[in-house]
Amino acid sequence: MGSYRGLTWDHPRGRDALVQASVQRGIDLVWDVHPLSGFESTPISELAERYDVIVLDHPHLGDATEYLQPVDDLLDGEFVGPSVASYQLDGHLWALPLDAATQVAATRTDLAGPPPRLWPEVIALSHRAPVALCVAGPHALLTYMSISVALGEEPTFTPTATAQRALELMTDLATRAPKDTQTLDPIGLLDAMVSDDTVAHCPLVYGYVNYSSTTLTRRVTFTDAPSEYPGSRPGSTIGGTGLAITRRCPATPELLDHLRWLLSATAQETFVPAYSGQPARLSAWTSDTVNAPVAGFYRSTLSTITSAWVRPRNPGYIEFQTAAGELIRDIVYGDVTTTAGLDQLATLWKGIGNE
Repeated sequence: MGSYRGLTWDHPRGRDALVQASVQRGIDLVWDVHPLSGFESTPISELAERYDVIVLDHPHLGDATEYLQPVDDLLDGEFVGPSVASYQLDGHLWALPLDAATQVAATRTDLAGPPPRLWPEVIALSHRAPVALCVAGPHALLTYMSISVALGEEPTFTPTATAQRALELMTDLATRAPKDTQTLDPIGLLDAMVSDDTVAHCPLVYGYVNYSSTTLTRRVTFTDAPSEYPGSRPGSTIGGTGLAITRRCPATPELLDHLRWLLSATAQETFVPAYSGQPARLSAWTSDTVNAPVAGFYRSTLSTITSAWVRPRNPGYIEFQTAAGELIRDIVYGDVTTTAGLDQLATLWKGIGNE
């Protein structure tokens, strides 16, 4: 019997099922937590020195595979959208898709009415109800990339007419966004939506099933991310989390069996949802039992995650994402012109070895 230490992110969705699984299944796997910002930006090289199992974000892989063990043989079954593909790099699978999420629309229908489905409808809603963008930390860049996808162009980080349109759309919405919402990450924004009536709608925020519970007094309705016109692709950038094993870890049969179980149909359809988790297995997303307590969260956003865009996994991407997020925020709030900002974005992208 081994003793293991894991790291996840500090939210019931990221923490509770993992902790309970260790306790109830009798494995000595102790979970530490760090904030969402740490999950998004802390280098895996630092974490791999201290932890055996890490819950990570797939864009880290470009800088992380030398610190991880491949997990090719631990996965079977069908998972939603590009959840599995996002953790595949250089011919190997480097993390197990424990949790699936992508940017979707979040609406307080009691304040906003029916959720808007198209970007022109989002703009129209913003003139009569409080509509917020999620632009804290890297989310300014993620929102920009997803709008670009909806407008018909996957991001190349070079100046294009579509890139300019995406930034102009964000800038327009930002002029009417509720005060102080620009500092809120997805958790903070969704907390605000269920705490008071400050925000009626956010067109792109990472979906958290916890805020869709039918037990909430103020409940968020999650629907597909906006598209440009009826029938076009909803623009969204996949997130979610993967379970990775570091090279320092003795990958014993006991640990491997536990990780397999966490990805099994049994765990994903029953245990994970029971403990605030957000499964990645397709059978869970389409299950009546899983959808009922959360007002159909999974079925209502399945189309978006199925067509979600996968971020680059290039070496240096995390540093680019951090700097580019700051730059996009500066453009949206008028500190940098759109033309100059797009040129700077292209320079940042080339700075990590891209043409």
